[in-house]
Amino acid sequence: MLSRVADSLYWMSRYMERTDGILRMLKINYASSQDDMKDFSWKPVLRIFTYLDEEESNKIAFQSRAVLQYMVTDKENPNSVVSIVTLARENARSAQDHITKELWQCLNDFYHTVRDEKLIQWLDKEDPVSILDVLIKQGLLYYGTADITMARGEGYNFLNIGKFLERGVQSADILDVKFSDMDYDLTKTDTMYWKYLLMSISGYELYLKTYRSGFEAKNIVEEIVLNNDFPRSVLYSVNQLHRYFERLKSDRNVDGFLQIDFMIGKIKSKIKYTTVDNILEEGLHQYLADIKESLYEVANTISQNYFAYT
Repeated sequence: MLSRVADSLYWMSRYMERTDGILRMLKINYASSQDDMKDFSWKPVLRIFTYLDEEESNKIAFQSRAVLQYMVTDKENPNSVVSIVTLARENARSAQDHITKELWQCLNDFYHTVRDEKLIQWLDKEDPVSILDVLIKQGLLYYGTADITMARGEGYNFLNIGKFLERGVQSADILDVKFSDMDYDLTKTDTMYWKYLLMSISGYELYLKTYRSGFEAKNIVEEIVLNNDFPRSVLYSVNQLHRYFERLKSDRNVDGFLQIDFMIGKIKSKIKYTTVDNILEEGLHQYLADIKESLYEVANTISQNYFAYT
């Protein structure tokens, strides 16, 4: 496969995973803002998914509709849903011969949906949760179409490498920002706060089935970082990243492959062979920052070795 095509598939997948994360976070946080209309702030979401500085963030932090417009339909925001889906579609177009017609059509439909001018009016006047649900379902349609129509070749591997790398970074980032909002105080028992955090990454139901003692910060860290049955945990993401990367092994780029395989293996060991107590002893922020930095290093090394970046 040409490095240009592999690059396009990888970034298409990363952009679509980021879109899904943003939409889920917006939906759950909007619901949360309606429960606590006086004190609710969008600052954590803006810190995770935008490049706004403190002053710019403060201007809209308490305006739910303004945040939704900025995060979903603002073409000037490089990390809005419309901007990211546009980038995903551009990458899909450049690799159109290597994805199925169904997947291209699905992504193209999503693109036209988020660019519809009516979406701006709907987010301003209608129930945002219903609108965000429609967009989330379009994303799920993309995932399902990719899963049941794409051949299990190199292209499929690069799709999954992009998806799980982005997901691992995102889960670590969300956990870090949400706990920083609580000053990393794991003794706090704000039930609604933990509930909405779990719901924003689709981990609420699994938490209720796994932990019977109610909402505890240590259990939340364990689920989001260490639970290999949770498809959005950092460990699950790194395991899947390793799984799909190993399928790229060949005689053409042995040194590059071994270097990246070793890097992913180190991250995997750092997560797999630890406990919540060890993480807290090291410092949750420092631990998550190290994981994110290591994943970014993997991403850069993959780019240099497989996409011919200099």
